[in-house]
Amino acid sequence: MTSGRTERIFNYTVLIVFSVFALFPLVAVAAQALHLPDLDLSTFGDAWRQGHFGTYMRNSLAVAVGVVLVATLLSIMSGYALGTMDFRGADALFYLFLAGLMIPSETVVVPLYFDLRSMNLDNTLPGLMLPQIAQSVAFGTFWMRAYFRSVPRSLIEAARMDGASSWATLWRILVPVGRPAILTMVVLTAMWTWNEFLLALVIINSDEGLRTAPLGLSFFQGQHQTDYPLLMAGALIVAAPVVIVYVFLQRHFIAGMLSGALKE
Repeated sequence: MTSGRTERIFNYTVLIVFSVFALFPLVAVAAQALHLPDLDLSTFGDAWRQGHFGTYMRNSLAVAVGVVLVATLLSIMSGYALGTMDFRGADALFYLFLAGLMIPSETVVVPLYFDLRSMNLDNTLPGLMLPQIAQSVAFGTFWMRAYFRSVPRSLIEAARMDGASSWATLWRILVPVGRPAILTMVVLTAMWTWNEFLLALVIINSDEGLRTAPLGLSFFQGQHQTDYPLLMAGALIVAAPVVIVYVFLQRHFIAGMLSGALKE
């Protein structure tokens, strides 16, 4: 009894210490932006207008929604095929998807830019979305394949015995059951897409009206290097959508992480 209580106290102490280390920078940023203890909210309005964050946030939202929708649809279908069906070349195809996870974007960003420019897709939102869709599908296929492989085979066989096609089995049975795993993938994809900086910097290189929020924040920082409250307000504006999405989906996100979505 005593040892168990001591272990719980130790665990909570460690968690509290790491929480303080994690939250302190966020509290410091918020304190700067809010001019605490005076609590002045005008800094956010000034940052919003001077940094043109309204335009940048719309661009990021359009890119994130497009990438998440297309990548989620393709990932579910490819993960279902690789996780439940036996066909020639399945393993080789899966390793090809894995290669998309292992190759850093920094190594391909220059030839990627020239390829997009040859198709007149540089300085366009579709040109920015396509590489991120490819990256997200690589991860999503790995994630959803692992989920579909963890589904009891008896569930799939029962659906087929009832006359359900592969398409119906996927969308009517497996997708509803796998909502936590799918929402976890959606949250991660949305977060990575929203925070993407390198691709936006290279592909959107001349049209200011197409900058995403992280890219706009970088240029905003260069214009206001010494105005720390204004910079902190801009950083909070850019980070807010990701935080809001996580807050609303955190229960499903945690359930997806703990439900064995990566169990082979």
